[in-house]
Amino acid sequence: MSGSRAVRELAGVVLGMALGLVELVFLCVAWPAWLVPAARPAVVRGLDRLMALERARLSGWLGHEVARRDGGYGFLAVRAALGVLGGYLCAAGLFLSGLLLVGGLWDLAWGQAEPVPVNLPGVRIVTSSAMLGLTGGAVLLALVALMTLAVGSLERRLAGHFLGPGSHELMRRRIAELTATRSGIVRAVDDERRRIERDLHDGVQQRGVALAMLLGRARHSADPGATTELVAQAYTESRQLLDELRSVAWRIYPTALDELGLRAALAGVAERSSVPVTVHYGLAGRPVSEVETALYFVAREAITNAIKHAEARDILVVLTEDERAVSVVISDDGTGGADPAGGGLSGLARRVLALDGEFTVRSPAGGPTKIAATLPKTPPGGSPEASEGVTGPSGGGSGPSAGVSGAAPGGPRVGSRGSGAGSSGPGVAASGGSGAEAGSSCG
Repeated sequence: MSGSRAVRELAGVVLGMALGLVELVFLCVAWPAWLVPAARPAVVRGLDRLMALERARLSGWLGHEVARRDGGYGFLAVRAALGVLGGYLCAAGLFLSGLLLVGGLWDLAWGQAEPVPVNLPGVRIVTSSAMLGLTGGAVLLALVALMTLAVGSLERRLAGHFLGPGSHELMRRRIAELTATRSGIVRAVDDERRRIERDLHDGVQQRGVALAMLLGRARHSADPGATTELVAQAYTESRQLLDELRSVAWRIYPTALDELGLRAALAGVAERSSVPVTVHYGLAGRPVSEVETALYFVAREAITNAIKHAEARDILVVLTEDERAVSVVISDDGTGGADPAGGGLSGLARRVLALDGEFTVRSPAGGPTKIAATLPKTPPGGSPEASEGVTGPSGGGSGPSAGVSGAAPGGPRVGSRGSGAGSSGPGVAASGGSGAEAGSSCG
């Protein structure tokens, strides 16, 4: 620590002693005065002024920027006691060390130092009163400096407990959070690339090889009947290849999410599910693109896990919003036991945290499971205007919806009952770095 900072902390602690005396007097007067209704406004004004002085002292002398503006009587009571005690000890130590140092220098300057024998076990030293005064003053001054740092540290801890962390601590936490989420996003992207590679290798590539083999056999066949049969098989295989390719593309990013919005995209997920999925859509308009995408993948991954791992019989997805945030909650009646550290859920958590959101998983053994994500309407780096004026798709609309109603935004429902969808649907893929799939179709 630099000398200037030590001096500032000492000044802050000494000022804290004087302010602590004022605060003790105020508290002794304020508590009985609060019983008189007419005196309460004056008490509140006095509390506000003392808190303003404390914030200025903490910021200017102790280097602690206060995050919140409240604190109340509890903070003043504890702070006043610490300030008076700590300030008194520091001031007394500083005064005594000054006396010793000045006395020692006076004796040296005027030659009035007297010899002082110091007898220790096996050692006999003869020194002077001036040197003892200078040594004692220096040691006491060092102790005062250490006591000042300790009292200043306690002041900052006390302010952090009652008034919230300082600006430097908030910045440090924010930097650590951004570093963690940045590395998490890089891992999520790598996991997603591996999943796409597995999907292409295990699905599309295998069907492409089978198609090439069928066409090769048909090309070299001398029997017209066998050639016709092989061409028919190749045609069937090409249709399956196109379906598989569309399934992979849908698992990467559904076009309905951009074209029709979150409501229709979730309706598509519900339609492709092999178990009943009910969606309560309570958003008045479309969120911004980053938030909308995160909400979609959270819902899809939770549905995937419920189908594949939890043996759920019914799944409920609820989307709500308030003035600042949008939330999605997915609950199922499965066996529970979902691991938040698993590939899919941890990838979703990284995606949500990168948008300054909150992600929670409650999945006790035996169920039920509830997965929730809350995201700000304005993501980091976005402008408030970006989240306004974006309208959602009209209810009862087109696209892969499963009974999207045109009710008011307070609670429209999207319902799907699995086998009643009437179309073959690809398995629901895990997102956010997971390669798990629902692996079921509604035919």
